[in-house]
Amino acid sequence: METTSLTLIHQLRNPHDDAAWERFVELYTPMWMTCVQRLGLQHAEALDVVQDVFLLLQKKLPEFEYDAGKRFRGWLRTVTINKCRDYLRKRNRDAHQAESAELRRIADGDNVELFTDEEYRQHLVRQAMSLMQSEFEPATWKACWEHTVSERPAQDVAKELGMTVNAVYLAKSRVLRRLREQLAGLLD
Repeated sequence: METTSLTLIHQLRNPHDDAAWERFVELYTPMWMTCVQRLGLQHAEALDVVQDVFLLLQKKLPEFEYDAGKRFRGWLRTVTINKCRDYLRKRNRDAHQAESAELRRIADGDNVELFTDEEYRQHLVRQAMSLMQSEFEPATWKACWEHTVSERPAQDVAKELGMTVNAVYLAKSRVLRRLREQLAGLLD
């Protein structure tokens, strides 16, 4: 299990930190695909746009300074909308078409909602949990899941898994600490 205390955002400032970039791509690709498709792009087009977003981020994140007063999510939203606009303009130009309905719809990015705050939060937590599960022993994961998500009493979970009540609390603590590390700065 990775135990570094650096946040993922800080790690992404190094474009050669393959593990951090892989984690970031795993966390964000499903959400971005959904968002871009909501804007009217087909699956293959959405893949192109999401790839363009990642390429831009790989160039920009090394100089990115995290500002707790600003939302990382807002910056990602702006980057994504701009890449959608670029893609749609190019598609229309290549097809010698007038401005598309999709492009007209996102022309004013301030009025475009890619996802609600709750959708963003739920997606990242769900995706991070899915990615993290393999980092823990099955009993540790199950103890945390049953006690935290299923809201079962620690005594019942301990009895079912053949562990002490203290071990259930420790499992919960370890998994949730790792989740906080994974999402530090991303949930704002």
